[in-house]
Amino acid sequence: MQKPRIEKVVVNIGAGESGEKLVKAEKLLEKLTGRKPVRTVSKHKIPAWNLRKKEPIGCKVTLRGKGAVEFLKRGLSAKDNTLQESSFTDDGNFSFGIHECIDIPGMKYDPEIGILGMNLTTTMKKPGYRVKHRRLKKAEIPKKHQVTREEAMQFAKEQFGVKIE
Repeated sequence: MQKPRIEKVVVNIGAGESGEKLVKAEKLLEKLTGRKPVRTVSKHKIPAWNLRKKEPIGCKVTLRGKGAVEFLKRGLSAKDNTLQESSFTDDGNFSFGIHECIDIPGMKYDPEIGILGMNLTTTMKKPGYRVKHRRLKKAEIPKKHQVTREEAMQFAKEQFGVKIE
């Protein structure tokens, strides 16, 4: 019960604007993951950037199970299996960015889509976290059962051969 595992991997592309660029980002995510992406909307109005509140500005896909692990391996190989120590949070999650989609193994340049970057965020949990989210008799997770930063780093080293700088 103390062994951490990957709960989910979220792949996010921030297009910054709605329109053609967002449609290309959705096509890219669908091509990479085989899943239909969900649009993300802006939370604030920023007139200097011509950004309205609740305007679609990005898209994301959430992967779980074997698909998440496989995509994470591909994403890490695009970064040469190296992560920064600052990529890990105190609660055991880690994230990193990929500057160009063509860095991912098996991806070729598509002139219709172009070159876009993306962020991968990995959420780590230990078995038994269901008690925090279940409908009946919700309970807090004790501190000793939460994933720490060091445990997440160790997990990434053992499971994926990641070098941490």
